[in-house]
Amino acid sequence: MDIMEMTRALGKALQQDDRYIAYNLAKQVNDEDKELQADIERFTKLREELTAEISKDDKDADRLKEIDEGIKSTYAKIMANKNMVVFNAAQNALESLVNNINQIISMCANGEDPDTCEPSTGCTGSCATCGGCG
Repeated sequence: MDIMEMTRALGKALQQDDRYIAYNLAKQVNDEDKELQADIERFTKLREELTAEISKDDKDADRLKEIDEGIKSTYAKIMANKNMVVFNAAQNALESLVNNINQIISMCANGEDPDTCEPSTGCTGSCATCGGCG
């Protein structure tokens, strides 16, 4: 088996992992949550309104404040939605798994022993091997 075939086998294994399955189920639940989708649509519309208002030569400060408050409250509602909470947790777990896989591959590419190298679980201060803060 060549390295590309092994990579595809790794991809298949990833798709069998509970974290991948949980992420996809949570995504599907979010997609089917009509209230959540309406809130996301409202949030997107408000952001477009904010962009349009900001680009005007005669900006209306009261309207900007109103739109900003709408954006903040809608975002808070979206993030408090139980399905979104589950989705975010599942997404973080999957991203952590993928980050760990990437770290091991990077360490091996830098000559470390594949049997003993361990991905970093915390912030090392180096962004080179990081999947992002959060």
